[in-house]
Amino acid sequence: MEAKKILEKLSIENCPVGMGGCKNQGPSYDCCEYDITVFDGKKQKESFIEFDGSFYHIYHGTLQETSPDILLQYDGMTILLDEQWELRMLLSKIKEKKEQIFNAYIKSCLVEAGVCVTKTKNGLNTDPYSSSWLKCAAYFLADAVSVLNFHRPSPVHMLKILREFDRNKINELISPITESIGIERATPSLLSRMLKSTKGFSDLVEDNLHSKMISQKYRYMIDNSLFSDCYFYLGYINRNNFIKIPDLHRKPELIHMLKTGFDLESDTTKIESEANKLHQATNSLLSLSHE
Repeated sequence: MEAKKILEKLSIENCPVGMGGCKNQGPSYDCCEYDITVFDGKKQKESFIEFDGSFYHIYHGTLQETSPDILLQYDGMTILLDEQWELRMLLSKIKEKKEQIFNAYIKSCLVEAGVCVTKTKNGLNTDPYSSSWLKCAAYFLADAVSVLNFHRPSPVHMLKILREFDRNKINELISPITESIGIERATPSLLSRMLKSTKGFSDLVEDNLHSKMISQKYRYMIDNSLFSDCYFYLGYINRNNFIKIPDLHRKPELIHMLKTGFDLESDTTKIESEANKLHQATNSLLSLSHE
């Protein structure tokens, strides 16, 4: 879609606007949304808008952004509106410091993975969310591997991209990571149950139109027999929402939703074994990322 039409539909005219995501830098599916960042400096939550069957994921950004995980998403962004050339200057700085930004993001993912593995091990017999933390660790490692290969994490396409990476010491770790996620368990009936829980969890945590977009992506992947990709995607969305919840210990009721949404393992012996495997993968990636 032309930039002018996007701006007209969203009624944006007074601040810099850019488009990122897979519609900007492929691959992209028909079900994918347009990622639009409005640089208005507002502390506003991201939102979703639907026009004529297309979804727009609206972010609010600042031109003074310093967070590596956000700057990573701005890399290669297409400028839709930038009358003062402020966004152009920000994107130029990101391009100059791309390697530093990517390295900071990778380090952050590996630290998060390590924290999640520790929470899994420490809570094996006491924390109802120990298996959820294990899933989170695996997804943080998948993010790290993706960026180590200079690919921005993109949940719908990520599993396909991970599988296509050249074989090397880093990418040999993709297999144990995806095994821990559980993609081989994907079946249409399981995915249908996972979808319901994922949508419910999204509505609970995000309270926006995201669940409608999740349904659209689910339907596309099911119709195209992308079952493992769909499993990976639904788990990734649950990870993103799970880590947003404060005071988890006060919300034990959420575990019932996550058991299905994450397709959680209940065997503590297996959970511990997977945690040890991911701990080893985290250490390996830390070592390899410094070579």
